[in-house]
Amino acid sequence: MQRATFFIPLGCAVLLALLGPTLTPYLSDLVVKVMILSIFALSLELLVGMTGLVSLGHAAFYGIGAYATVLGSGKEGGSIALLLPLAMGCAAAYALVVGALSLRTRGVYFIMVTLAFAQMAFFVFHDTALGGGSDGIYMYIRPALGALDLESARVQFYFVLVSLVFTYALLALIRRSRFGAALAGIRVNEQRMRAAGFPVYGYKLAAFVIAGALAGLAGFLLASRDGVVNPELLAWHNSGEVLLMIILGGLGHLRGAVIGAVAFTLLKELLSTHAIVGPLADHWQLTLGLAIIAFVALLPKGIIGIAARISPRGAA
Repeated sequence: MQRATFFIPLGCAVLLALLGPTLTPYLSDLVVKVMILSIFALSLELLVGMTGLVSLGHAAFYGIGAYATVLGSGKEGGSIALLLPLAMGCAAAYALVVGALSLRTRGVYFIMVTLAFAQMAFFVFHDTALGGGSDGIYMYIRPALGALDLESARVQFYFVLVSLVFTYALLALIRRSRFGAALAGIRVNEQRMRAAGFPVYGYKLAAFVIAGALAGLAGFLLASRDGVVNPELLAWHNSGEVLLMIILGGLGHLRGAVIGAVAFTLLKELLSTHAIVGPLADHWQLTLGLAIIAFVALLPKGIIGIAARISPRGAA
């Protein structure tokens, strides 16, 4: 079972690496988008699936990472070695502030406090010249580091793929570490962990900051891909969408977060394409909502739970 957990994601990464040069520009761009959203979903999985902290403000770190990338690059462009740590650092710093205050609350209050902090960040970029208002700001030159130039679609594809592998591997290592075991204990019974002498608040804050930094990584990659950012990246509906992704894929599984990101993005693409669904494409939000409801109702354990239905051994 542990071998399957290791080899299946590794096999998928190798397959993507091999297929990369053969993909059309449209498919390549779609795969890059899915991989970036997978990193974003994995960052939230650390909070929700591994620690039991349901946040509705996770898009704030995603957007801050994207804005830090564009603002840091300026008109002359910037180095990946500078902009990537800047994006992750800014997102982690805001996560530290948000976590330090919001983790003193629980349950629905925690959800509302994280949402409030995300909305604060949204309006900072929306209502000030810093973020260019509702139109956002453009990146003149994409980040580069020597021959590693993100202006190239192929370089961008493999850079995002490596970033996804790094994020997945990091979270897999955290899950198997003592730190990950402590987070699992907090998710199951926080009071018991506190009574056992564990510094619960510190563990949760560390997880919150790591999740924020990884969301900042996704923001850096998105800004480098699109060449433009706007305040909608920090909006509450983006936090809701990424939460839907990990629920759709299956909470508590790293593979579930990636599967959920893939399924959600493909559903969105298919249901908004006139060539496939005809006039219904004009109302894709309605059909997407109905599809999500159907998935959640029929697959309460997410898409990854299908394996458990087919075979008891597949549940692993």
